[in-house]
Amino acid sequence: MKKYIVLFFGLLLPFFIKAQDNFIIQNNNKKAIIPFKLINNLIFIPIKVNGVELNFLLDSGVEETILFSMDEMQEVKFNNVEKIKLRGLGSENEIEGLKSTKNTLETHGLKSDNHMLYVILDQSFNLSSHIGIPVNGIIGYKFFKNNLVEVNYEKKKITVHVNNDAFKKKLEKKFKAIPITIEKSKPYIYTTAIVDSVGIPAKLLIDIGNSDAFWIFENNKIKLPKKNFPDFLGKGFSGDIEGHRARIKTFTIDEFDFKRPIVAFPDSSSIRNVKMVPDRIGSVGGEVLKRFTVVLDYADQKIFLKKNSKFKEPFTYNKSGITIQHNGLQWVQETVHLETVKVAVSLSEGEAAQNDGGNFRYKFSLKPIYEIVNIRKNSAAEKCGLQKGDIIVSINKERPYKYTLQQINQLLKSEDDVWITLEVERNSLILKFHFKLEDEL
Repeated sequence: MKKYIVLFFGLLLPFFIKAQDNFIIQNNNKKAIIPFKLINNLIFIPIKVNGVELNFLLDSGVEETILFSMDEMQEVKFNNVEKIKLRGLGSENEIEGLKSTKNTLETHGLKSDNHMLYVILDQSFNLSSHIGIPVNGIIGYKFFKNNLVEVNYEKKKITVHVNNDAFKKKLEKKFKAIPITIEKSKPYIYTTAIVDSVGIPAKLLIDIGNSDAFWIFENNKIKLPKKNFPDFLGKGFSGDIEGHRARIKTFTIDEFDFKRPIVAFPDSSSIRNVKMVPDRIGSVGGEVLKRFTVVLDYADQKIFLKKNSKFKEPFTYNKSGITIQHNGLQWVQETVHLETVKVAVSLSEGEAAQNDGGNFRYKFSLKPIYEIVNIRKNSAAEKCGLQKGDIIVSINKERPYKYTLQQINQLLKSEDDVWITLEVERNSLILKFHFKLEDEL
């Protein structure tokens, strides 16, 4: 009988089958501290899989542990492997995968034995190019289920605490405790949304792996606001996730009010494989959660929130209309000026140098190539003539490799109506485009 498993993932919003394993704090310690990278509101942590360190997206909206980008993980040995079929968020068909059991995962004093993994074999599913750093997997419920997990977005560290009453009492003095429910191994919170001046009770998935502020699914009561635009929302197991973005008046979580947040409304075709829990209308994601220090307590079904310095930041979006990703590497020649005395130049791996005997040295470094992979209809970028597949040569007269992918995305989210100048390569020609970032909402 063919193994068939439904998986739901959108960089942002997954659904998986029931899990059994979990992480244990080692050496009788009361806590474990894990540093993380925060990119586009998403959290990435290092975890060793059977002794090989990989980068994982942490996501409270998934149940099973998923691995992908197999070409980057040739050293990892998997145990008890069998073939399966995976289907997920997006508009295309099922893809091939593997199921593996009895694996060991560990990081910074946490360890999980007998860990079950699902491996995506399709090499086209690659988050690394969208994020700008190597990403090898995604982990969720098993990380959260038996400990208190504190996420400090400002200090970029996760503290996993032993679940005990003494620590919870300390939390209640400094944090706002809000009840949640754990359904199908995922956390849900009850909130209120005001859409077109109508207050709507909202049951939302708490989705740390969703980079947006909120996702809302349209139904008989919830309609897409008139002022909106179509947009690319992310990439799932089975294809691209399309939808619309709009501003709504207010979203409220307990005593916390969020004014004029930007909400994503995914198309019905992108979520057709999702089996919703009763009354769920969407998700709350990283754009909101990053405004707090967050503690998730699955055992007592609570979330603890404490505002941080980012709480009052405005909600922004990519005003350009272009989606950019990595598309390989290129060798770049840079000039290193030398002092009159002899100076040793230290070069990192992936670099080479030549000296012409003068007062400078050529350094050759591997730098990312950035490509436009999606353009929003009627956006500033489309109107000025940019096209999908254009390779970026310069951004405001600067070479693109001087920016990280996150820095480029932040530039395109500017609050002000700024002008952007892009030079791109198209069909071996260098073309220049000039457009203004304007608020469409």
